[in-house]
Amino acid sequence: MPELRKDPIIGRWVIIATERGKRPHDFVIEEEVVKGGFCPFCPGNEHTTPPEIFAYREPGTEPNTPGWSLRVVHNKFPALIPQGDLDRQGEGMFDKMAGIGTHEVIIENPDHMTTLTNIPIDGFVGVLSAYRERIRTLAEDPRFKYVLIFKNMGRAAGASLEHSHSQLIGLPIVPELVMEELNGSKFYYNWKERCVFCDMIRQELQQKVRVVKENEEFVAICPFAPRSPFEVWILPKMHYSSYDQLPEGSYRLLAEIFRETLQRLEKSLGKAPYNFILHIAPIGESGLPYYHWHFEIMPKLTLMAGFEWGSGFFINPTPPEDAAQYLREVEL
Repeated sequence: MPELRKDPIIGRWVIIATERGKRPHDFVIEEEVVKGGFCPFCPGNEHTTPPEIFAYREPGTEPNTPGWSLRVVHNKFPALIPQGDLDRQGEGMFDKMAGIGTHEVIIENPDHMTTLTNIPIDGFVGVLSAYRERIRTLAEDPRFKYVLIFKNMGRAAGASLEHSHSQLIGLPIVPELVMEELNGSKFYYNWKERCVFCDMIRQELQQKVRVVKENEEFVAICPFAPRSPFEVWILPKMHYSSYDQLPEGSYRLLAEIFRETLQRLEKSLGKAPYNFILHIAPIGESGLPYYHWHFEIMPKLTLMAGFEWGSGFFINPTPPEDAAQYLREVEL
């Protein structure tokens, strides 16, 4: 019968609709055809993007020319802009401030057809390292309180360009969802004097039913109360609240488990659109004993409809135990 499950961190309830129980081949996924044509992210078209603000390049190559393996540029159509002051104001009972922030695009590699599923490991390490470098740089700006890094893969997930890329938004406030995670994990810590994420990792590694993959330093799991079918989290086994605390040598192990997780999802679901988000502690709050950074990968297999919007519940037709088993057993 259906189950109601409660997320142990923020207390969010989800419905596991076991009577609808869907396997990977039950989801109708529209195959995306790569159209090609002109792409502003491809080498030779650097002049069509805003100037690069960070890049990994071949020695001797000039900025905004070919010869790069990764580029970071400002979004041409930004949600927020970096110029100006916050100018906080009250308008009667309402609060507002200037739309100050930064909106960046991380162009992950120069090849139009390469994605994070088939990128060489060194390239994936470069992407993860670029996230770290941008977080460290933006943390120096006193206007910013949080750095949100995310990826939209596929049109249904919000990607407007085919060329594989991630995005970064530096914010003058901490997002509400992050505050819910911080408050929930702090409540758990004050109650048990342990990190809720560390407890989750220990239990999942003991039970093994929702573990997709693990290596020496990281684990990929289908969470107990997932919002979407085949949702996967990747977490470090050691406790770190800030992503840039990770030792330099750990990024390769993270890249290996991350790429294999994406490969397992693609092998199971085809080229399903997905989002992933990096959850980290706010700027200036590194070393929190109760918060644990992690990636959340969300395949776009179901739609939010009236019940979901009206109730805040998510309906998931695939139990995470089944999803984890499918992902573990798929042959790569």
